Amino acid sequence: MTANIASSFDAAAVTHADKTVLVGGQRSYTWQDLDLKAGAVAGFLQSKGILQGQRVAICFDDPLDTIIGVFGGLKAGFVITPFNARLKPDERDQVLSLLNPAIVLDHIPDGNEAFATVDVDAEDPAIILFTSGSTGVPKGAVLSHRSVSVGLDMWCDSSLALETADVVLSVLPLAHSYGLFGTVMAPLLKGARSVVLPRFGVEEVLSAIKDSQATIFCGVATMFRRILDMGDVDREVLSSLRFTTSGAAPCPWELAEDWRDATGIRIVRGYGMSELFRPVCYSPVDTLETPQSIGHAAKGVSLKIVDDQGNSLEGEQTGELWIKSDSCMTEYLDRPEETEAVMEAGWFKTGDLATISPDGLVSIVGRKKEVILRGGYTIAAGEVETVVNAHPDVSEVAVISVSDRDLGEEICAFIVLKPGANPTAQDIIEFCKSQMAAYKYPRIVNFVPDLPKGATGKVDKSKLTT
Repeated sequence: MTANIASSFDAAAVTHADKTVLVGGQRSYTWQDLDLKAGAVAGFLQSKGILQGQRVAICFDDPLDTIIGVFGGLKAGFVITPFNARLKPDERDQVLSLLNPAIVLDHIPDGNEAFATVDVDAEDPAIILFTSGSTGVPKGAVLSHRSVSVGLDMWCDSSLALETADVVLSVLPLAHSYGLFGTVMAPLLKGARSVVLPRFGVEEVLSAIKDSQATIFCGVATMFRRILDMGDVDREVLSSLRFTTSGAAPCPWELAEDWRDATGIRIVRGYGMSELFRPVCYSPVDTLETPQSIGHAAKGVSLKIVDDQGNSLEGEQTGELWIKSDSCMTEYLDRPEETEAVMEAGWFKTGDLATISPDGLVSIVGRKKEVILRGGYTIAAGEVETVVNAHPDVSEVAVISVSDRDLGEEICAFIVLKPGANPTAQDIIEFCKSQMAAYKYPRIVNFVPDLPKGATGKVDKSKLTT
């Protein structure tokens, strides 16, 4: 069998030929329908004379067309990049200039075609996903057919414990790992159903869960908070759900508890990125869970905590989290120096500061590059955010450093309050003082209506200014 990841989907298309596996808007596809539409795309791309292994940009407003384009491009052996429909023209042009695709696929050809998936090498690139760079320039994470195969297995088993009968509700951008792999490709690989909404809206999501009898809803923390902020949640509407999952951005334990109290449903938390899929997570069947941790190593994943010199730290010492997994990206596209900076002997340097408990549970305490140097002390912004998030009036928080003449840097918190809450800045400061060391609590508090975020829901701290 070819190493092309599309061959695994060919097998699913045979096994579940007549099952409706993809639904969106007024359209639905059985696996056989989807395979034939993807085959038409593969044939169309081949007819353009572009060579196997060249790059194809998948650019559609409709997420179902994006999915068809992705499968078609993979079947024909091209390297595909799905684009986020919400990118502004300048942002889209920037990514296109970095990708330099052989073709931009922006329409699905008419008709159906039975197309035999082409042979590729397991290490050949399959998908390039663009992620935010620290300098503001996107970076393309190059994922091989082997890494995609391993990553999808992690989603199917460790992260979601997927069953063929599952119905997964997808509202996440398909240009990013969580949306593409977790909510679409993994379910389809298992013969489950993916119900796709073009974007998040509280009423739309609740209606879709009820109408489709969804068993899994994959969201980000902001989505769960917005549903809760609507008021009393009708448990009957959510009664079909086995569980929900959170990703892309941290999900505070307090939010997970509020959600369970209001709905009776668990948020299964995890940790992932474009470069590594979801290598650390809880499983829906886990019985051990702690408030501060985000899960344990997925099957086949190795973890270690290291100091600034790359030496392994024992016990529960805090250091940088390094991850080794066959799901890891091959490189950053055309960025050899940045690739070298994060890869060492098969280990990926996450840049996250973390601890690992004796039970193997991982707790993220901050970003290595998001540390605040205050008066000789080093404070992880994430640690401060955890404490601020515990305040009952706080919905979301982002902590950054600001320049200080005497201390070098000072701790500044940007806070989104829950509806109807009205604490003062001093209230927040006093709460934090009671919870953490004197050098760690924020001295500057700014209340804002919302936090600036990228397409995956991660806070863009570069846009926070005092």
